[in-house]
Amino acid sequence: MAKLGRSFYLNDTATVARQLLGKLLVSEARGKRVSGIIVETEAYLGIDDRAAHSFGGRKTRRNEAMYALGGHAYVYFIYGMYFCFNAVTGQEGVPEAVLIRALEPVEGLDFMAAERFNTDYAKLSSRQKINLTNGPGKLCMALSIDRSLNGEDLCGDKLYIEDRPVSPEVCSGKRIGIDYAGEDRDLPLRFYIKNNRFVSK
Repeated sequence: MAKLGRSFYLNDTATVARQLLGKLLVSEARGKRVSGIIVETEAYLGIDDRAAHSFGGRKTRRNEAMYALGGHAYVYFIYGMYFCFNAVTGQEGVPEAVLIRALEPVEGLDFMAAERFNTDYAKLSSRQKINLTNGPGKLCMALSIDRSLNGEDLCGDKLYIEDRPVSPEVCSGKRIGIDYAGEDRDLPLRFYIKNNRFVSK
């Protein structure tokens, strides 16, 4: 399958978030191809979005990757224990991004199981198999995505997204865990594949 090119990420952020559903996120950061189908995303609209790390034009060492040209990775650390992976969108200097919230595991299942549960995939319970990648922190752990990949070019060879010839049925709703964002918490900027069992909520 073809890797998504730069132009894909330069579109409207909400459009990118919706169109990423059904695509394949691939990590080769540790020399092994590990992948999953993107089944849930959230769009963050930069300086006018109270839920975005860059709201009001805020720029720090933590979020400076959001200001890169679309098609780069923004990876941040939360709750002192989890990484979250975002695809930066739009033009350089416009700090918008799409959070990848959940994946359906495809390749490297034993690798994922070892990273998440320190065992082989065949030994996982049904619940553990669902929990491999059904959340932003979980998928980063399973695919070995951490801050070393912050700013990584998604058009490169370590971390990238491949196209897939699918047109999933898409649902939308409010983003999760952003009660602090005032009226912006109600924006319908969370997108997910209908009835996919790996969707986080």
